[in-house]
Amino acid sequence: MEGMDMQRILSTPRLAKAATGLTAQEFEALAQVFGSLWQKPLRRRTVEGISRQRQPGGGRKGQLSAPRLKLCFILFYFRVYPTQDVMGLFFGLSQPQVCAWVHRLTPLLQAALGRELHLPTRQPARLHQVLAQCPELAFILDGTERPVRRPQAEPAQRTHYSGRRKTHTVKNVLIVAGRNVKALSATRPGRVHDKRVTEEEWAGRKFPGGKLLLGDGGFAGYRPEGATLCRPVRQRRGEKRCALHRRHNLLLSRARVTVEHVLSGVKRSRIVSDEFRNRKRGFVDTVMELACGLHNFRTHHRAPK
Repeated sequence: MEGMDMQRILSTPRLAKAATGLTAQEFEALAQVFGSLWQKPLRRRTVEGISRQRQPGGGRKGQLSAPRLKLCFILFYFRVYPTQDVMGLFFGLSQPQVCAWVHRLTPLLQAALGRELHLPTRQPARLHQVLAQCPELAFILDGTERPVRRPQAEPAQRTHYSGRRKTHTVKNVLIVAGRNVKALSATRPGRVHDKRVTEEEWAGRKFPGGKLLLGDGGFAGYRPEGATLCRPVRQRRGEKRCALHRRHNLLLSRARVTVEHVLSGVKRSRIVSDEFRNRKRGFVDTVMELACGLHNFRTHHRAPK
């Protein structure tokens, strides 16, 4: 493996987190699941899907010969998000090979995190079941935007332009319980309002009874079924906000600050914080789901025992 010393990376805590976003112990835990998923389909077919003429392991050895190297490759791509040419310099591959490996390994990483139950639910029908298993009495509802390249088509330019960010973005709405992302909406253009995304994504879906849903001012008018929405009280023009309302807003902001820490952890993967460059259809949605899954994975392994 040219240019990348994986043993040095994993043996240095600072390098491990900088290159993969995980500690060495977390990497090894994920590598066990990832390796089993990689080896299973290769017993009868090659990576390209061709029927095997020899046992797995025969033939010329590639740069990413071991499953742990493949996991390091895809985690490095998500964490650092270099251009594919620069990625090839690190791993001794050409740009087309990097592109092929990224899209080949992403579903495996998704399956590994899904097997460990760290991915947020994307199915509205499972929303009540997932949230009912959470011991928390309140969930946090928030939207987040990610920059993308300016679309070439003029209609797409208008729908993706965010007046708040002053650039072209895509948007997701998350439901957070504790420090974990429990539900994630589909990726929508940045111009779509948070309230509209929430209503269209979970329309007719019932939240667990007796729970609070902590939102910001962007969810004014949203009425979740089965839960109580708690949002800031706005000051009307010409009126002074009373002490009770100021106290309410203060307590709400203290409770909602958790979601800012969660989003910071999700966007530790620079693929969802830098301007998104990939053009494969649906990949912009997949990377957000995996970034949330990696955050949940870290939270699970770093939680006090």
